[in-house]
Amino acid sequence: MYSQLLPSRNSAFLSTIKEGEIQGTFFKCTKWQLEETMDPINCPYHYYCNSNYSGDYPSWVDSLATVFITITFLATSVLMVVGMIRGRKAAHPTRLNHLRRYFLPSGPIFLPIILVIMAKGNRINTVFPLLYNGPAILHLVRISALAFNTETESDFKYVFLEASTISGILHAALYLDSIILPYYTGLDALMSSKFSGECLSCVCRQEALVVGGMIVYRGWSVTTALVVATLIFRIFCRLTTESKGKFKLVKFTMESLSWILMTVECVYLLIIPPPVRTWTKAASFTGVFVLMCLQLLKKITTSIVAQYNGNLQSAEWQ
Repeated sequence: MYSQLLPSRNSAFLSTIKEGEIQGTFFKCTKWQLEETMDPINCPYHYYCNSNYSGDYPSWVDSLATVFITITFLATSVLMVVGMIRGRKAAHPTRLNHLRRYFLPSGPIFLPIILVIMAKGNRINTVFPLLYNGPAILHLVRISALAFNTETESDFKYVFLEASTISGILHAALYLDSIILPYYTGLDALMSSKFSGECLSCVCRQEALVVGGMIVYRGWSVTTALVVATLIFRIFCRLTTESKGKFKLVKFTMESLSWILMTVECVYLLIIPPPVRTWTKAASFTGVFVLMCLQLLKKITTSIVAQYNGNLQSAEWQ
């Protein structure tokens, strides 16, 4: 699977190694040890993996994770469609608005389960590998948090639920980094090094090995920071006693930038290497793009309905 990505100088050595050993040795390594080299010209940096991988979970664990994430995606999609159909009426508190938070990826029930999946994601690597699907799950949580406002009359309850969501997003981003950073570090060790032959993971490099390799994506990113800042600003707008009209432009700007950055991240994650499991990445981020399109349609329909109701009221007054 990875042979087409690697330099030809490593092909002979890799042909004697099973692919499962490559993944467990390089992509799951959490500690690369630099040791002294006897050949500073040809091998100025000599690394080997100094950690052990516990192994993948059984495939049924991946299947359960797949089913759960699919359910959360479908629930989010249905609630978006319902909100789009109801238009401006969805802005008024209803029983559905109060109950929907329990069926959202950013809600108090589904979010803890997602965090458990992400925390154990390094070993979920068979049917539903989080190496490829983890970023899409983080996007799902962030989309859910931005697209749906917490509907409650109590300020204390509102702050508690929003703070829980913020904490969940930050933890999900942290767990995602613990999954993808060893992966991209090991990938860089494979693609930009040559094997010394002293051990399975022993590689020679012309430059130092950097955490995360050449890939610049992180779960703890500017996008995550902006989404969290937007949610914090929502709390501020809810609690402030000043005129809230002056804050609408700032809130709209922050939310718009968050959606733009998430879209850019999706495109970037689809095109970065490696070109393996492309169907998995395509399926995950297609779902994310569908949710973004639904949110855009919801905003458009809500604005059209609001404008129509405003024109209708003006006509009644004339």
